[in-house]
Amino acid sequence: MEVIRSKSNRLIKETKKLHQKKYRKESYLIEGWHLFEEARKANAEIERVFVLENYVDQVTGSIPVTVVSPEIVQDLSDSQTPQGIVAQVALKQPLFPKQLTGKYLVLEDVQDPGNVGTMIRTADAAGYDAVFISDKSADIYSLKTLRSMQGSHFHLPIYRVAIDDLLGQFKANKVRILATTLSAHSVDYKAIRVPDSFAIIMGNEGQGISRLVEEQADELVHIQMPGQAESLNVAVAAGILLFSFI
Repeated sequence: MEVIRSKSNRLIKETKKLHQKKYRKESYLIEGWHLFEEARKANAEIERVFVLENYVDQVTGSIPVTVVSPEIVQDLSDSQTPQGIVAQVALKQPLFPKQLTGKYLVLEDVQDPGNVGTMIRTADAAGYDAVFISDKSADIYSLKTLRSMQGSHFHLPIYRVAIDDLLGQFKANKVRILATTLSAHSVDYKAIRVPDSFAIIMGNEGQGISRLVEEQADELVHIQMPGQAESLNVAVAAGILLFSFI
């Protein structure tokens, strides 16, 4: 069995380019057995698997398999302790829904990959229908974001959109817009009467929501904090709201 050990191997060099967003046009990388199994359960198109020789028998089916050394797995991974498998998955963008009705999470310019992944995973756990992310939000196909999502992008659609267009779509479909802010005009989330169709908008870690979102929102909401902290981490705040509104 041939084992690729050289980082200068052409296939390895081409595959490693997928660490960079500009090369992730048609496919992306996932690492670890959990994400690999989630991809298989979701019938995602797995284009190739890079795996250690000891684990070859665990990759069944017609997926092309490339056996590599531990050094190559480390090179293709992003974690400090890789699990011996990296897979290349076809990038499939979901079609924007023709009609909006349901529960949605919107991330406006949230830039930390860990925060983005955690919020998408939380929306998945809370049974939301989709997540919308702005152009300036973190790339969901970076390895750090994917680790934080833990496969949730296989479970619910995620759309990258222009916020102004999305707000117009929400208005046209009577989706109530709930935007989070510490503005003097915001109300405690516990006082909100949850509508049938709504979107929770979480803003940038440092700047919060934009002026446009603040002006277009049907309701500005905040989480009352009786303690001394100035603010909550955006992913923690999203978790509180996502589960409170179901």
